[in-house]
Amino acid sequence: MKLSSIYCKVLKGENLDINQALFLYEKASFSKLLFIGNELRKRAKKNSNKVGWIIDRNVNLSNVCIAGCKFCNFHRKLNASDTYITQIDEYRKKIKQLFKLGGNQLLLQGGLHPKLKLDFYTKLFRTLKNEFPDLKLHALGPAEIHHLSVLEKTSYREILEQLIDAGLDSLPGAGAEILSDRIRKIVSPGKCTTQQWLNVMREAHILNIPTSATMMFGFIETKKEQIEHLILLRDLQAQKPDNSSGFITFVPWTYQAEDTVLQHNYPDIKPVTSIEYLRLLAVSRIILNNIENIQASWLTVGKQTGQLALNCGANDFGSIMIEENVVSSAGANHKFDEKGITIAIKETGFIPKKRNQKYEWVD
Repeated sequence: MKLSSIYCKVLKGENLDINQALFLYEKASFSKLLFIGNELRKRAKKNSNKVGWIIDRNVNLSNVCIAGCKFCNFHRKLNASDTYITQIDEYRKKIKQLFKLGGNQLLLQGGLHPKLKLDFYTKLFRTLKNEFPDLKLHALGPAEIHHLSVLEKTSYREILEQLIDAGLDSLPGAGAEILSDRIRKIVSPGKCTTQQWLNVMREAHILNIPTSATMMFGFIETKKEQIEHLILLRDLQAQKPDNSSGFITFVPWTYQAEDTVLQHNYPDIKPVTSIEYLRLLAVSRIILNNIENIQASWLTVGKQTGQLALNCGANDFGSIMIEENVVSSAGANHKFDEKGITIAIKETGFIPKKRNQKYEWVD
């Protein structure tokens, strides 16, 4: 197998199989990978030098979750003394602040609460949309949709249709971690399987719900499993209906270890280096040739590595994230306000441009 033939295939827009992709990932030079990733970004974005960003707010519906994720310090068991369910007055306060800061999207993450059924979410969504008609709900995720389908003994499609009717605007790609059942059984035993995650997203694409895809990497997975994850996303995107948004974006982010169960169980895991992150991001752009947008995860890798990612295949700088609880509880402490995020983009030679969740430019 020759790298030169793989480079030609990639630049022609052809799909790599797993062996070619893994060979490229492991053997290509850092500079070559970054060059190709950047070249493909230019093609995907029609040589635009605009970099997107958004103002939104993460709100956790509750801190109760039975998924048992060994990388999450935020969740609590049902009988813990410090559990909560966010109340409507708190939502009002947070949403008003979001609007005041120029945003209108709420990222609602709930975890797998064993007692909150579908009617809880539909009532909440309707209440929020009735009070704040301009609010966009980027809410739940495949793991939560699967969990609700089990609680309600009904299909993914039925769950999604009722949530859409109640006000769901888009579906995050949360809970993917690594799409490998070997990994999932170890790090998130209570979550859906790889195929169940993909099946939820398949139904979402049929219903034309805009979705995102993610990958948490840098813990106990192999490079081959990282590549398999990307190919599964690419293949599912290829199956979406022509009129469907499908996966609008892909966000790779690094495992945050601080004081997690996973860190205690696997103390020899080394933090992902900047070079490792940028190689993975460039390979993501190469393999995901049917997903237009790649987001730099400055929250987990920091400002400078996030900036470098914009020349390696990424075209988006994510959100200022007015509030984030889960990743920050495991050690991610990077922050941006509106001024900071736009300056960071300008420093790289790009033009910052505010967008919405559909990656449409907004004033």
